[in-house]
Amino acid sequence: MQRDTGRERPADGGADDAEVGSAAAGVVHRLVQRHETLATVESLTGGLLAASIVDIAGVSRIYRGGLVVYATELKGTLADVPADLLSERGPVDPDVAAALAAGGRQRCGADWGVATTGVAGPEPQDGKPVGLVYVAVAGPNGGAVRQLDLGGGRDHVRAAAVVEALRLLAERIHAAETATPALPTT
Repeated sequence: MQRDTGRERPADGGADDAEVGSAAAGVVHRLVQRHETLATVESLTGGLLAASIVDIAGVSRIYRGGLVVYATELKGTLADVPADLLSERGPVDPDVAAALAAGGRQRCGADWGVATTGVAGPEPQDGKPVGLVYVAVAGPNGGAVRQLDLGGGRDHVRAAAVVEALRLLAERIHAAETATPALPTT
C-alpha cells in the first residue's frame, strides 16, 4: 500500500461544485473506458462522495454502490475493518482508511474502492484535530492512503475530502493505466 501523508491542502478557496463535478466526471469517464467498477465507503463525508459520483450521466455502468459507516462499529460490521484495529487506533487512522477502501471494494464486488474518514468538526474527536482526514483507494494495482490536514469549517472539510478522494482515485487509475494498457474502446 502506498502512503502519502503530511500533505496539506490550502484552506482557502474551498472545493466548489464545479471542482467536485469535474473530478467525479474524470474518474467516471476513465472507469467506463476501462470497463471497471467502483464502490465507496464513507464516514465523515456521509454520502457526499457517492452523491458526487452518481451526479455524472452514465455512472450506472461503473458504480456498484456504497456504504455510509458513520458509527464506528459499522466500520467493522459492514466494511470489514478489523475490530482490533478500530479499538486500538480509533476510526480516524490511515490503516482504517485503507481497510475501509478494501472492505468496500470486496463487499460491493468492485474493481476499485475509495474511502473517507476523519474529523470534520466542530470539535476534535478522540484526540484527533479538526481537519485531519484520510482518503484511501484500493484497486487492482494495490492501495494508497493520503493524509489531509484541512482548515476551514465543517462543510469545507467534507467537500475538500471528496475532491481529494477523487484525485487520489484518478492518480491510482492513471498508475494502473501506465502499468497495464486499457482495453480498447468500441
